[in-house]
Amino acid sequence: MSATASALLTTPLNALHIELGARMVPFAGYSMPVQYPQGLMDEHKHTRTAAGLFDVSHMGQLRLIGPDAAAAFETLVPVDVIDLAIGKQRYGLLLNDEGGIVDDLMFFRVSEQELFVIVNGACKVADIALITERIGQRCQVLPLPDQALLALQGPQAATALARLAPGVDQLVFMTGGDFDVDGIDCFITRSGYTGEDGFEISVAAHDAEALARKLLAQPEVQPIGLGARNSLRLEAGLCLYGSDLDATTTPPEAGLNWAIQKVRRTGGARAGGFPGADKVLGQIDNPASLSRKRVGLIAKERIPVREQVEIRNLDGQVVGVTTSGLLAPTIDQPIAMAYVEPALAAIGTQLHAMVRSKAVPVEVAAMPFVPPRYFRG
Repeated sequence: MSATASALLTTPLNALHIELGARMVPFAGYSMPVQYPQGLMDEHKHTRTAAGLFDVSHMGQLRLIGPDAAAAFETLVPVDVIDLAIGKQRYGLLLNDEGGIVDDLMFFRVSEQELFVIVNGACKVADIALITERIGQRCQVLPLPDQALLALQGPQAATALARLAPGVDQLVFMTGGDFDVDGIDCFITRSGYTGEDGFEISVAAHDAEALARKLLAQPEVQPIGLGARNSLRLEAGLCLYGSDLDATTTPPEAGLNWAIQKVRRTGGARAGGFPGADKVLGQIDNPASLSRKRVGLIAKERIPVREQVEIRNLDGQVVGVTTSGLLAPTIDQPIAMAYVEPALAAIGTQLHAMVRSKAVPVEVAAMPFVPPRYFRG
């Protein structure tokens, strides 16, 4: 989206970003830090070795409240909401009636009668409107515009955060709860979007800067911008909505069948029943019906292969297009995600990426490109 600087929204940490020397750029309608003076490469490597603090307050936060909240939300997503245990989190997909992905999201079971949901920043207004329209009669849909969201990511994140919030290191991946962080009330989940161990912290906007300063005072922690967040999530093989996923992409095309639990796929009263179910379940049952499939690519030459680069087979025919790509700092190789014809999606398939009219040899590779280090106990 294009926006003038004056039209951009700001997060509660805007003044702190500027104080820290961040280079600010438009992102999802907000002015956001793309990098700090240490630079993207150092920020990426610091997150991989210590702990990085990210401002993700542009994301949308909401609560769904009522005895029917879980069952109602399950009608919008192809995942198991009803059986998610209290205190646990799950990845979900909001779909349209054609089975296309309207947004990807995270949801947390707070209690029998409450879900906490986080949606993407660029989609949050439309998501909240859609959720309210579809299930607002069955549960209370409560947006949380006065909450900020911080992510503390990296192998030393637990050490740093536990100094301020004793006991938080006992959480395991995709669990969470309420914590006092050195006098500040926070809702914390052990999750994130970097492939590293870490936490996402929901905090009242008026406490966000104080919390950020407490975290940045820890010796392990440095501020990290959107640039490194993007390179980390791509190394982790994680999709970016608006690039790797959109409303024309179905979960099977995106390789997200793992996110659709068996109870929503086959037999029983809860199979199907979500928007686009016939198409999505048909594609799962008959993979040959797919016209494209998301894959990982590694370039054989040291030439970055970025988004919207044409992919050709060895005979020169166009067979796909990249959706994300960069020089991966951790493995020091150019990596990308792309959608290609299913017959060419096997690991090891040799293809060409057309970078400025040059055919760069690429190979279909397994994702994630860098193994995740989530803490599972």
